[in-house]
Amino acid sequence: MSVHLLLRQAVVVSLLSFAVGAQAESFASSASSAGSASSGSVSDSLAGSSNSSHDNKRKVADGEYRIIQIAATPDRAGRTRVTMQADDPQQRVVLDLPQATFDKQGLVAGDVMYAHNRVYGIEFGRQDTRQPFYLVLADEWYGELASRPVGI
Repeated sequence: MSVHLLLRQAVVVSLLSFAVGAQAESFASSASSAGSASSGSVSDSLAGSSNSSHDNKRKVADGEYRIIQIAATPDRAGRTRVTMQADDPQQRVVLDLPQATFDKQGLVAGDVMYAHNRVYGIEFGRQDTRQPFYLVLADEWYGELASRPVGI
């Protein structure tokens, strides 16, 4: 192989690694655009919602929800249950938040939050700031993102 060909290959490899790094950085940036948002799975975070039928139990419509009740999550230390209701009385969401996330937001009864469905789950945030602070990931996404020990 000529020196010219080796140099060309080195430049291509460098550019590809830079492009992949930039793409990964862009993905990480957009994934963390929620600032310091925390996350949980659907089965871990949504205790129930509108109409309480089994199939609809964990579906949440996009829109605004007023906090109507705040309580400790039964049988789950370190979590706070936030019950919210949309203008439609049949649309109720029960969200179990980690205590630290709840404390950081300073939520009180009467505050308005929003829910926005994404391909990976549901984004919750304060209506007044329009900044998401909690992501309820679909169980299959949550499982894929779970930390796993790596053996070396």
